[in-house]
Amino acid sequence: MPRRIGYSLWGLAMALAVMTLLATGFGALRLPVTLLWSNSDEALRQIWLTIRLPRVLLALVIGGSLALAGCVMQGLFRNPLADPGLLGISSGAACAVALWVVLPITLPALLMLYAPMLAAFLGALAATIVIFLLSQQRESSLSRLLLVGIAINALCGAAVGVLSWVSNDAQLRQLSLWGMGSLGQAQWSTLLAVTSLMIPTVLVIWRLASALNLLQLGEEEAHYLGIDVRLVQRVLLLCSALLVAAAVAISGVIGFIGLVVAHLMRMWLGSDHRAVIPGSVLAGAFLLLIADTAARTLVAPAEMPVGLLTSILGAPWFLWLIFRRGGQHG
Repeated sequence: MPRRIGYSLWGLAMALAVMTLLATGFGALRLPVTLLWSNSDEALRQIWLTIRLPRVLLALVIGGSLALAGCVMQGLFRNPLADPGLLGISSGAACAVALWVVLPITLPALLMLYAPMLAAFLGALAATIVIFLLSQQRESSLSRLLLVGIAINALCGAAVGVLSWVSNDAQLRQLSLWGMGSLGQAQWSTLLAVTSLMIPTVLVIWRLASALNLLQLGEEEAHYLGIDVRLVQRVLLLCSALLVAAAVAISGVIGFIGLVVAHLMRMWLGSDHRAVIPGSVLAGAFLLLIADTAARTLVAPAEMPVGLLTSILGAPWFLWLIFRRGGQHG
């Protein structure tokens, strides 16, 4: 890996560390990091430890997961417009979680913690398989993939609408807030659950970074170079679905993180996934942390859904990408 890229990743990591410390102090209530070792106000110290810090860390984990999922999807489909939200994967996960919310099942406490993630994983996996099977067809194209994504988003949106209609008031409010994306329910237990899924998934993807590089040459070329193409594709698809599922189950639908971050990292760090993968994780965590900090402070003491902010940022970026690619092919 070139020295310039190494310096860039270390610089991004240091910026993320600084932003993390700053973010713990911002919100409706200013809580300086000195509360951690100060005993002057135990109530504020507990707020910092049990509410503010878990939320900041959850933003890091969710942002990194969504960005990494986008990075893997763009690598697999070999297209910078591939994104879990645009292709309907997030909607599939959202539909499954909505079904879980409206039709709850009583399970042991530990299983209840992971049950929304399991439901989201099944929904995300179903959407991913449909898209992947389509991408293997000879006549497939980006426009067709995006049309399939629009269809999946519409179908899942209709299903969530029906579930909202039959839900009670508490479930309806939960679905409404969750559909806009929010980290307001952050707790140490939910942070532990999503982190326990993210870390091994990231390690598996990192181990396959070189194989993903070879897949950029084409499936046939990668096969001749000794890569088990089908196995690598299936593992990466499962990992992407798992990352999206964990994020959607905890924070709701937060769009465009994967699209924006993964594309920016490719522009900055090049096409080597050994650099793009860690860069996407760090930059995704950084972007969502900034967005969530803004969501907590711009309209304080109220709170803006963070998914709205990421959409405001991501939608213009998506349009720019489309026009840029159209200009290149024109």
